[in-house]
Amino acid sequence: MSRKLSYQMDDEPNDVVKRYEQYLAGKAGGYFDVEELESIVEYYFRNGRTKDCSSVIDFGLKLHPHSDELKIKRAKIYLSVGDTSKAIRILDSITQNNEYETILLRIELYSKTGRNAEALFIAFTLIEDQEEDVDNICLDIAFIFISQFDFEHAVKFLEKGDRFYNQNIELLFELAFCYEQLRKTEDAIRIYQRIVDYEPYTSEAWFNLGQIYFNEQQFNEALTAYDFALAINDDDSLTLLQKAHTLFQLENYVEAIEAYKEYAEQSKESLSTNVFIGECYEKLELYDEAIVFYNFTLNEEPENYDALTGIGICLLEKEDYATSLKYIQKAIVVNEYASDAWVYLAEGLVGLDDLDNALLAYLKSISLDPIQPDTLMAIANIYMDKSEYKTALGYYLKAYDLDNTLEFIELFISVAFYKNKNMTSAKLYLKKAMALNLDAAKMFFEICPDADQNKFLQ
Repeated sequence: MSRKLSYQMDDEPNDVVKRYEQYLAGKAGGYFDVEELESIVEYYFRNGRTKDCSSVIDFGLKLHPHSDELKIKRAKIYLSVGDTSKAIRILDSITQNNEYETILLRIELYSKTGRNAEALFIAFTLIEDQEEDVDNICLDIAFIFISQFDFEHAVKFLEKGDRFYNQNIELLFELAFCYEQLRKTEDAIRIYQRIVDYEPYTSEAWFNLGQIYFNEQQFNEALTAYDFALAINDDDSLTLLQKAHTLFQLENYVEAIEAYKEYAEQSKESLSTNVFIGECYEKLELYDEAIVFYNFTLNEEPENYDALTGIGICLLEKEDYATSLKYIQKAIVVNEYASDAWVYLAEGLVGLDDLDNALLAYLKSISLDPIQPDTLMAIANIYMDKSEYKTALGYYLKAYDLDNTLEFIELFISVAFYKNKNMTSAKLYLKKAMALNLDAAKMFFEICPDADQNKFLQ
């Protein structure tokens, strides 16, 4: 799940970084104290520039050869690139073993090398020795476990920090994230709701809350959360896109179209957005309008699978089967492993009464994705038309096992059993069909006029 953070690291180079880079260019003096050098290293580290970090440390140790602070930074770099043995040697050699950063590095080192018991012992000992700022210390420790995807231990420290001070917003964001990773959805929602209670204008929390609701298919709640986020920051294109998706899921296609268009204007991203808009028009059964937007995408990307199938579906609905097949066949060329495209191909062929090739297309789709009850039922129907009743019955039963709510499925199974001369099962499924639809018996005898009504209905 994508999420946003309410806090941002300042990645702009500060004055000391600029002065160091001017020094490298021969435009400034070359003396920096240890604190300044640490600041430069941290800036490069945050930006993933580990080689530059090493260069700064080499330079710094020439100026300050006995600086444990810079040695600690080198251990941190080694640890970040996975060279744990060098990191251990440095940490064991320095005298400042009780320094806060050294303790955190040792926790990280032990957690990365599978020495979790030692890492946890040091972490809990560190917290026990503190009387203030416990929430931020717990957050620092939690970051270490989060980096190792150990969300359960991260949660323990975050919860402990939250008990010390319950309005640390940065900590709460991480706690909610960890709950999400552990699939503790209700806990994550509870934490995000606390964040917006403390700081109602935190749009990132509203967005993340919307994301959880969306993934839980609680679309009304998701829409409310996205609306709050947009009320705080109406230039947030990602939230606007998610709102449009939510409106689509709520079948509010008219408003979804407007939201998609607004997103396209804000983000200058029209390629995928035109497909979304096309699908909305398709759902509204405005097929000509849908085709227009699908074509907008094809003009930019002629092999866009979604646009090709979208036009194909619209033409199927307009019963222009021959033209529809041209688009669907192009879609299959783009992705021959897409099971849905083979279904659309089959439906177009059925429209042209080419049942043999339609059957082959349906069977290809099932080979790619066996869990398609509607497609299994369509295959069974064709076999019934071909008077291959035993094969048809097998496909009907497979479809029924996957989804016993398919319309008239019991009736079709009853007919298939009758055609296979299994009267007992035919009667059983006819009774099931009649319990669901009063016209089932009438339909059965229309399909099987030679059946003895007295025997079947007694």
